[in-house]
Amino acid sequence: MSASAQSGAFPQRSTACYSVHAPADPSVMPRVLEVFTRRGFIPAVWYSTLYGEGDGELQIDIQVANLEPAMAERLAQCLRQLVAVSCVLTSEKRQAARAGEAA
Repeated sequence: MSASAQSGAFPQRSTACYSVHAPADPSVMPRVLEVFTRRGFIPAVWYSTLYGEGDGELQIDIQVANLEPAMAERLAQCLRQLVAVSCVLTSEKRQAARAGEAA
């Protein structure tokens, strides 16, 4: 069976991961969340941390399950355009194949 046929038979689930960095400002968090909610997505994970000198920086780690790659990239672009956001890092987690499934 070809790789393309296998991928259709066993669709891989992936999770889009974002790490948003910005100055510590209370207005950043609702603006970041709005990028997802306007499109009907609810993050599976949302974790924020203050760091740096005097806790002057904010890092928000977000995970959204089952996004198409094009939509995941579009969301990253929208996050990068937000006021005060200094950096957006992205990655993708893929669910491991269960025993007995083709990898």
